[in-house]
Order: sequence, then structure tokens, then C-alpha cells
Amino acid sequence: MTRLADWVLGHRLLIALFWMAIAVGGAVTAPTTTDRLGYEFALPDQPAYETNQDILAETGNGGEDPLLLTAQGDGAAAAVTRAAEQVVRTAEGARVVTPDQADFLAADDTAVAVVYPRVTPGQEPYAAAVPAIEKVLENGAGDGPQVRLTGFELLTEGGESSGDRGVLAEVLLGGGGALLVLVLVFGSLLAGVPLLVAAVAILGTFLALLGLTGLTDVVFVVQYLVALIGLGVAIDYSLLLVTRWREELADGAENDQAVRTAMATAGHSVLFSGVTVAVSLAALVLVPLPFLRSIGFGGLLIPLFSVATVLTLVPALLSAFGPKLLWPRGTRARARSPFWTRVAKGVVHRRWPTIALTSVVLVLLALPVLGLSLGSPQLTGVSSSSPESRSLTAAVDAGVPVGVVRPVDVVVPADGDGEARDAAEELAGIDGVAGAVAPEGDGWQVGDQRLVQVYLAEDPASEDGRAALDRVRDAAPDADAVGGTAAEDVDFVGAVYGNIIWVVLAVVVVTFLLLAHALRSLWLPVKALVLNVISIAAAYGITVLIWQDGYGSDLLFGQEATGAVTAWVPIAAFAFLFGLSMDYEVFILSRMREAYDDHGRTDDAVVDGIAHTGRLVTSAALILFLSFVALATVPSIDVKILATTLALGILLDAVVVRGLLAPALVAVLGEANWTLPSPLARLLRVRRS
Repeated sequence: MTRLADWVLGHRLLIALFWMAIAVGGAVTAPTTTDRLGYEFALPDQPAYETNQDILAETGNGGEDPLLLTAQGDGAAAAVTRAAEQVVRTAEGARVVTPDQADFLAADDTAVAVVYPRVTPGQEPYAAAVPAIEKVLENGAGDGPQVRLTGFELLTEGGESSGDRGVLAEVLLGGGGALLVLVLVFGSLLAGVPLLVAAVAILGTFLALLGLTGLTDVVFVVQYLVALIGLGVAIDYSLLLVTRWREELADGAENDQAVRTAMATAGHSVLFSGVTVAVSLAALVLVPLPFLRSIGFGGLLIPLFSVATVLTLVPALLSAFGPKLLWPRGTRARARSPFWTRVAKGVVHRRWPTIALTSVVLVLLALPVLGLSLGSPQLTGVSSSSPESRSLTAAVDAGVPVGVVRPVDVVVPADGDGEARDAAEELAGIDGVAGAVAPEGDGWQVGDQRLVQVYLAEDPASEDGRAALDRVRDAAPDADAVGGTAAEDVDFVGAVYGNIIWVVLAVVVVTFLLLAHALRSLWLPVKALVLNVISIAAAYGITVLIWQDGYGSDLLFGQEATGAVTAWVPIAAFAFLFGLSMDYEVFILSRMREAYDDHGRTDDAVVDGIAHTGRLVTSAALILFLSFVALATVPSIDVKILATTLALGILLDAVVVRGLLAPALVAVLGEANWTLPSPLARLLRVRRS
């Protein structure tokens, strides 16, 4: 690291020009990058996905939840039937199920028609169809009941009026919060350095992301993760390096020497932290699903570019302009935080009560994860005060089966309409099924087979709904020919989590070896990994409480309980939280290790480590928290759930786990913290303490 520092200080202008070119290139090509991002969450080789793809290929629609036409009042069934017929005449290729084809679609002067328009590529599969259908409804409005357009697809994306939230808006929100925290931390122009570095790192990552889109499909969620997690991580690493440089400067070191010392100490931590984050994100690359792999690849770019910019651009800027950036505070800032010094001393003196209390809190927060239910949100979880949502909720309350929002498609062998109707009658008799229908027409033909729609009596995302879906799959002529999004959810959970333990173990082993090498210890990495498991479990538990069970979802987001946590959120949250939490552990333990090497006293090393890093870690965590709060403003329910897990998880980890529990455990372990068995030392090629 010292050689790198010397090289950087000798090539400051070259480094500045290089990163300027990268930033300009990333900014110019950013629109092209975002245009190349995909919106398909493919599940190759999974039966429900492959069935949906077959239906889509044959009919031009399907594989998505349908749009619904709803009406209330006298003549509701006739009104939605007429509207559906007009849609079929106007929208080429649309197929429908009306109340006259399935009487269970009408109840108590309320009726629903199921509409499958043609799907268009993009974030909203019915983007082209919705305006056309709305025009049909407007032109066909008469004296009868008003027919409204709704559907699960519209409600989960925040409704038609949600608008398209660009990634720039989220970055500005997160950046504004970060700037406020940095001003409070530095009180000088130095606050602009981490933001500048983060901007360069984000733009560089976007440039690399453009190249990645030429090699593989990249899902649109990556742009938000790159921008906001990149903002937080790059600022975290810059904070660590800049804070250490300022400490050395305040102790009387010459500017360039302060830079060299900061690189040799904090720079070493930044490097290992970045590698650790990258390793944790490799968990997603190993998952056999393209869109999760793309999140993993995109996520890998974040720490790599953040580390590269921080270890080159930051020392170059500090060498060239550092002392001038200290205005107006100068070097008067304290290296040790008085508040965190008191906290650390209190933890050391009361180590066992601290361990007991924080452990109880974390276990209580983690307990709800035992009831975790994975899948898409239930209808109640995406309901709102919009007319579209109210009309759909009113139809379900009136007796229209809730399964109409997410039908189950069953492909059956049939030479004629009679055989298809017989299959529908048999499926309709299954416990938990409200009704089934085999509509006539070319739009319901899949090759030489027919398509039967099954509507569950309970929400497909509920426990009873999933049990009914299992019975439908068991009773279907071909269990692998059952489609619909609910069936895809079940297959997704099996594909991702069936063998996830091996992926997690691989990440844990590699992370352990990295930490053991960096900290020259056996028990410090073990402790860090155990704490990570507890911390992530608590984050999952909080997410279950807020979203699945609804404690606070209405207050915070104006949403009722979803009844389930989006299936891909836990694995994505694990990858990011595991790496980001380990960042803070490396920051703290590295400083403790450095202090112990100086004086050989464990309790004093704990106090020194927390006193120097407590403010840094909490400030960095607050910046990431604000970034994830910005992410939570994205209209998509799925993204909100992920943002909640990340935001509360990172805050809980930094304050409770790393600020209290981790130092207490180090104090309890005593001299064992600093030992490294000879075989492991030889394997890692490090000297023993």
C-alpha cells in the first residue's frame, strides 16, 4: 500500500485526468446504459416459467397477471361484458373471460372481466395496452355502471399515476442526505471530497455496466443499487481514508506523509473491505437465475470501482489540495470521539450485561423470521385509496374470488371444447378452487392443447392459496404444464433457496480466510461472521414485522401488510448486508488490532478502536441509511421491501451490533482475539502475533 501511495503522489495529474475521463464517459453514456437494462425476471428451466413462455409464444399474451375490468351496480355484468367485447374488437390479439363465460365473476351487483392484452417489452408489460383500453372505456361509457380498469400489475407498480422515477432523482435524494451528514462530520470543504469521489465511482460503474449489458442481460433494479449503494460505499471508504489523514495531520505530520500513513493503515482496511463486499455479492452470481446473477455482477462493480477511486483519487486530491480543504475548521477536530470513548469504556466495564441485553434484543427482532413467507404481495398489501384499487377491493369483498387477480393457467390436452370443459369442471372441484373456465377461441389454444383458467378462492400468496395451488398442480394432467405468476413464485423459491446453503457456506469460508489474513486472528473472523448472521436475521425479522405482518407499513409507506416478502429480497439483502456489515467490522477491528499491536492491552485496544471509529461507522451507516430511504421512494413494492431491509439492517448493525455487542465480545475473548494457529498462519502466509 505504501508503494501505491508513492506512485499516486507522483502521478496526481495523470490520475485526476484518468478519472475525469471515466466520469465524463459514464455521464455521456448513462442514458444508453439505462436503455439497455431489461425488465424480465426469467426463470429458465422452471416449469411454470416455461409454461408461461409457451402461452406467450402461442397467444401473444400471458405470463403476466391480467388486467381486470370492474363495475358495480345494476347491470354490472352486462357492462363489463360489453366493455370486454369492445376491447377484443379494438385491441388486436386480446383475449378475455367475461361473467357470461364464468358466473363466479359476478356477485352482488359487482362484476369482473379478465383481460389479457398483448404484452410489450419493458418495465410495464401493458404500457401500450392500458391507454387504448382506457380510451375504449371512455368512449363506451353510457348510462350504465362505470367500468374501471385495474389489475394486480398496475397496483404493484404504484398505479398508473406513479410516473417513471429516474435513478437521478434517487441519487439526488440520497446525495442530499449524505452531504448533510458530511458537513456535520467535517465542518469544512473536506465534506465535498467523499461526494466527488462517490460521483466518479458511480459514473465509472455505469460505464462498466454498459459493457456488461453487451455480455449478458442486466435487470433494471441494478441501476438503483449501483447508484445508491455506490453512493454509500464510496463515501464510507472515503470517510475512512480522509478521517485518518486528518488525524495524522492534526498530530503534526507533513501533508504527503499524512497521506502515506493513511494509505498504509486506513487504505489497507478499505482494500480488504472492498474485497469482502465483492465476495459477498458473488453469492448472487452463483445463483442459477439470470436476473439475480445480473444483480450480482452489477453489485460486484460497486466495491471494485469504489476501492479504485478511493485508493487513487482521494490521496491525489489530499496531496494537491488537502490543507486548503480544511477551511474553515482547520485541524482542530478530535481524533477520538468523547462520546464513543465513554460508550466503549462502559461496554468494557459491563461486557457481560451488554452481551446479554443486546443479544436478547437481536433475538427478539429475529424471531419473526421463523414465520417468513416468500412470494408476491397479497392483494391487501398493494391496496391503496386509488379508484382502481377501491373498485377491485369492492369486487373481492362482494364475493368475486380473490384468485381472479392472479389466475392459474393449466394447459390440458384436448381435441375439442368438450374435453377442455370437462377438464375445467374437474379442476373446479378441487378444494380451495373458486372456479375454472375453458374459454373458446383461438386465443385459448396452446399448440394442439387448450388453456384452462383456474381461480383460487384464497389469495395465491397466502398459505391457503399456496396449498390450493399445490392441489391444482397435483390434479393437472401435466404438473409441469401449470403456469401463472403464482406458480412461478413457488418455482422461484425452490430454484433459489433449494441449495442456497452451499452458496452461503462458500461465501462464509472465503470471507473467513480474507478476514483471518487481514486481522491475523482466528477468533476475530469467527466472531464477525457469527455477528453477521445474527444481524441479518434481525434485519429479516424487522422486514417480516413491517411488511408481511403490517406493523408500521401503513404509517411508513401507506400500504397494508403484504402477507409475504418478495421472494428475491432475502437473497439480495443477504449479499449486500453481509458485505456492508463486514465493512464496518473491518474498520473497527483493524483499528483495534493496530492499537493492540502498539501496547498489547485488549481492553485498551477495544476503547481505542471504538473511540476512533465509532463516529466514523455511525456516520457512514447514516449515509447508507439515507441512501436506502431514497431507494424506498421508488414506486415498486418489491424495491420498497428491499430498501426497508437494507436501511434498517445497516442502521441496526452499525449501532447495536458493531457499536455495542462486537466490542463487548472482543473484551470477553481477551488474548484469544489476537492468536492465529500455526497451520492457518502458514496457509494464509502471514506472520503470527
